[in-house]
Amino acid sequence: MMKSRFLAYSCAVKGVDAVAADSDRSFPKHTHDQFGLGYIVRGAQQSASGVGSVEAQAGNVISVNPGEVHDGSPIGGGGRAWRMVYLDPHLVWAAGLDVSEHLQGQIEFQRPVIGDPRLLGKTAALFDAVTSPHTFDVAMPMEELLLSILPHMAEVTVPKVKGRLNITRALQRINDDPASSLSLEDLAHLTGGSRFQVLRAFTMTTGLSPHAYLMQKRLQLSRRLMRAGRPLAEVALEAGFADQSHMSRLFLRTFGFTP
Repeated sequence: MMKSRFLAYSCAVKGVDAVAADSDRSFPKHTHDQFGLGYIVRGAQQSASGVGSVEAQAGNVISVNPGEVHDGSPIGGGGRAWRMVYLDPHLVWAAGLDVSEHLQGQIEFQRPVIGDPRLLGKTAALFDAVTSPHTFDVAMPMEELLLSILPHMAEVTVPKVKGRLNITRALQRINDDPASSLSLEDLAHLTGGSRFQVLRAFTMTTGLSPHAYLMQKRLQLSRRLMRAGRPLAEVALEAGFADQSHMSRLFLRTFGFTP
């Protein structure tokens, strides 16, 4: 019997938690009071769900609704590994109202297992955002990912674009002070749209999500400060990064080299 490993994470955003697990244990029927959204990393499992017995294998996105009775048993030898993000219901319901203009009642995840590589990528990115050691500015990337995932998970009607939302004020806000902490809610207030409308319009206009655009502006600011001879630790904080290592990681990912 393999040794089970469970690693629990607390997110800087209230009402969000995560778990990384690797186990060959079978779990009895139980429920959670949060939405669960994650993916299978290795192996496969069979579980009860609100739509009956389902099987999930490596690369599948898995989900559970608050109060939904489920269990879990590995298929084959070697157990299975999975990653899960748990979200308080009000966070998912609020995102559902942002995405859909005609949402009736409380939102529910419709399919407990989904095989979709693009959705897998978004779900893995959500887990990475929630569990990042750099807790500074977690809210915006988490909001962006949840809003982009939700239409694939639940019955929501995404409204057709009726003219592009004017994001001039949102762009100006980021350009004027990229180092400050921002959320999609802040940008929504500036534009008069919903968080989902801001995300969609921003991406259509700039080719980047608001968070990606913000990170580019912070990198540009940090390079200007470096050219002025400022110490790297000071540059990182003044440009809005959590610390120097956070800035260095983004430099390496974006430019292929560290400062």
